[in-house]
Amino acid sequence: MTMIERFEALLAAGKDGALLRFGLGSEYLKAGDPARAAMHLREAVARDPGYSAAWKMLGKALEAGDRPASAEAYRQGIVAAEAKGDKQAAREMKVFLARLERAGGA
Repeated sequence: MTMIERFEALLAAGKDGALLRFGLGSEYLKAGDPARAAMHLREAVARDPGYSAAWKMLGKALEAGDRPASAEAYRQGIVAAEAKGDKQAAREMKVFLARLERAGGA
């Protein structure tokens, strides 16, 4: 059983939550399915708007298909990270956002 199958089974069993959605999003992104990853990551940040790692992963998932939405995810993630003192995550997202802006996608 793959990690995706395990996480999907937990979701089907009613064990929904931000951490589970983050795990699903991360695994779908690794598996090359950014659209499905983004769906779960959006749910993760809806459940926990302060979840900076989920914002960062959502930005990554959206980069190829929707650069403006990716940039917005990074912006919101920076705010969330700074609010909880997560300087490293904020710094990383600022770099990713700057790259998008230089590429004309933000």
